[in-house]
Amino acid sequence: MSNLTNILGSLIQSGLSSSSTQRMQNTLGAGGQSSSGGISDILGSLMGGNSKQSGSAGSSPAGGLGSLLSGALGQMSSLGNNKVAAGGLGALMGSLLGGGGDSAKGAMGGGVMAMLASLAFSSLRGKDDAPTATQTKIPVGLLEDPTDEEKAEVENEAGLTIRAMLNAAKADGQIDPEEMQRIVGKLQEGGIDDEERQLLQDEIQKPFDLDGLVKAVGNNSQLAAQVYIASLLAIEIDTDAERQYVKNLATGLNLSDQTVSNIKMAMGIS
Repeated sequence: MSNLTNILGSLIQSGLSSSSTQRMQNTLGAGGQSSSGGISDILGSLMGGNSKQSGSAGSSPAGGLGSLLSGALGQMSSLGNNKVAAGGLGALMGSLLGGGGDSAKGAMGGGVMAMLASLAFSSLRGKDDAPTATQTKIPVGLLEDPTDEEKAEVENEAGLTIRAMLNAAKADGQIDPEEMQRIVGKLQEGGIDDEERQLLQDEIQKPFDLDGLVKAVGNNSQLAAQVYIASLLAIEIDTDAERQYVKNLATGLNLSDQTVSNIKMAMGIS
């Protein structure tokens, strides 16, 4: 049976967009940016250390999206009995900085889901499209000890994330056969099996479908923000077609201008 979270990790490592790694580094506070939007500042406190990690390039705990993110994850840690799982974020950061090696590959997909969940949660706080009272809980991608039902939910979200990234890659035309082989070839190098390869090939060959993606997300604002963030990781956003796509996606997902701005700030997208 295919592990969609692992497939997502391999897909991220393959680099659909040349800017994907830099955008994740910016989000994690590991990209050498001067802004205070990094998750790295708060990993220490979530894992029992100091609120500010030493060695975080250009990070600051005060002001900007960094404070919003820190407060949001602090809030998440008190929403239930489960503590927020920060290990996946740490593994993802290590891989992006080149220190994770093969040992980080297994945690890559989980780290991606944790990153998407934390940035989405923080970007929605206090906004018109913030989660409702029934949705104010720790996102499943950040649960330290998920139940079997919650694990299945993470897998479902990972599958939707893969779908969103590949749909975004088709925004300025279908992915051509050469591009498909490049993606699948790099994924095979990352260790996906034949079943997982076929699943990806089938998804790549599906037609562009913005309406279907939006419908699949439904009214879940947390998931909507995660899907939007993942889509920004998949493309350069340097063509009119791509710029129009991300605008239409945000509108279809009912994300406010402020939430979109928060997300782009954290990812270093102008």
